[in-house]
Amino acid sequence: MKARWAAVIASTSIVRVASSRPPNATTNPRPEDVGIFEDLLSALNVMQNTYFANWIGTWPDGIDWTRAVMGTYVAATLRTISRDMEFYRPNTTQLWSPYDNTLSRYFEELIGYYFGQDDFAIRNQAFDDMLWVVLGWLETLQYIQEQNTRFESKDWHGARWAPAFAHRARIFWELASKGWDKKYCGGGMMWNPRLLPYKNAITNELFMSASIGMYLYFPGDRNPSPWAEMKNEPKLIPARKEDKKEWWPPHEEFFWRAAQRTDWWLEQSGMMNDQGLWTDGFHISGISEGSNNTKCDERDEMIYTYNQGVILSAKLGLFLANWHVHHLDDGHALIRNVIRSTGWDLSRNEPVDDLGKLKPGELPPWRGLGRGGVLEEACDVSGDCSQDAQTFKGIWMHHFAAFCGPNVLDYTHPRPPPGPPNGMKAVDPRYRDKHVWRCLDYVPWLKHNVEAMMGTKDENGKFGMWWTVGLPAVNVTATNMVVTSDVLPADYGEDDYRNRGVPNSWFWGAVMPNSTKEKGEEHEYFRKQGGQQRFRYDGYGRDLKRENKEKKTVDAGYERKRTDPNSRGRGRTVETQGGALALLRALYEVSKHKNMEYGLED
Repeated sequence: MKARWAAVIASTSIVRVASSRPPNATTNPRPEDVGIFEDLLSALNVMQNTYFANWIGTWPDGIDWTRAVMGTYVAATLRTISRDMEFYRPNTTQLWSPYDNTLSRYFEELIGYYFGQDDFAIRNQAFDDMLWVVLGWLETLQYIQEQNTRFESKDWHGARWAPAFAHRARIFWELASKGWDKKYCGGGMMWNPRLLPYKNAITNELFMSASIGMYLYFPGDRNPSPWAEMKNEPKLIPARKEDKKEWWPPHEEFFWRAAQRTDWWLEQSGMMNDQGLWTDGFHISGISEGSNNTKCDERDEMIYTYNQGVILSAKLGLFLANWHVHHLDDGHALIRNVIRSTGWDLSRNEPVDDLGKLKPGELPPWRGLGRGGVLEEACDVSGDCSQDAQTFKGIWMHHFAAFCGPNVLDYTHPRPPPGPPNGMKAVDPRYRDKHVWRCLDYVPWLKHNVEAMMGTKDENGKFGMWWTVGLPAVNVTATNMVVTSDVLPADYGEDDYRNRGVPNSWFWGAVMPNSTKEKGEEHEYFRKQGGQQRFRYDGYGRDLKRENKEKKTVDAGYERKRTDPNSRGRGRTVETQGGALALLRALYEVSKHKNMEYGLED
């Protein structure tokens, strides 16, 4: 076993080699790790310098839920920088470094985002929108907790913001929890209260991840505002009024129970397909015609990358709470199914298709979630990915990094109140070592994806959405692309509502205005969510020809942009930049296992 993994690590080609490590570094990072770290910082700098507006405290080109995801990426990257800053100090005796300045700057921007986040609008949106908010502030709270540990005290200046972030996380978890429904499908979270009942994977995965995250990382909330006194909206979790110190204590067992309940419901829902991938969700047949049917019996077969990702952080959290190793096994099984569906052979650490035989304009065949060993969204090949879909691959990488990062199983968990969770203080080394070596198995695939993604970077440091075309062996442009049936994603025969909008059909139950000029309340709601016309009035989706025409410019680089597959559709955006940042962080975090000492149990 040891020899096999040593060979895997030694044979893995690096993305790029940076300069030698800084003098007097306290640890000896590998050269490729330093290079990835620099690329990570560069991607973060471009994302914030280009897309973040300090004066309004947000990413103006984003929409509410994608902005919450961008905030999550920033907080997670700050955790990475803070942990490894000692590697890169010019001198270990220096009290301040450029990396300290980076931490302070971007944490201040997170504070700005706290005020720039449109929390009132989000509380009137779908339940999944609310839960992205919870995950984002929980990530920031983890960063604060780690900074307190780094300073060996609770005097770090950023800690004074913890109560505000915790309060927002708690409020939005409580608002989202109202989406749990027992009438249909035997349980599960509703997606959207404004449509007919639809129980989808992402809302349930988010509720599971947010709930176990609240159990593990929520520090408590003393603030009863703003809705504590609202009538006819009883709290789902009664505040412990007998505890004079806190209204909502940390490690509340109710959060753990909510996560467990959602995990059980998902596992028996039948939402996973024959490839071992999560489909999008379930409709309930006949409901629009007055049927009494309450069973989830109409499955939407669409496959999105993020539906395979959020559940990974949820599974890890459940393992940390109750030490049931099957949660780790479930996560690894799903990761392997995803990697296989990109066309990558884990046993040989190479694509299943010979990329060297591709002719200019040719693409490897579609394998379910990608091609040529690179993760893809189904809309990548056509270049018409919506703002939603442009965020999906980064979400997968973020939650994968949470699952496979090097520090999670060394996490020291404070003993929670008495209850079913074990509240263990350390993870059994046998579980940890097996988990680590499984995660190291994925490093060659991650590096292959980074190599592809780096090939999509433009002269301004912005990354594209379609990573596959960045591979050196894939000589595809927007003008020479050869599209054959085997390179196109399968026609699932269902609604790709994330890219084409919620259709005008009884299946979804959308309330429709009579014409495009009569914009009703529901139309306005979805228009704001997607930054586009989400309902199908005059066709299915946006007028892409018109959009591309409007993008034409007379600058000198137009011809290059015209042939660039990643200039099609929405082009390079804050969401595609965030996806690149999440991928780089995933590779950097998982690669760090190579520098750590483990028992290497067979």
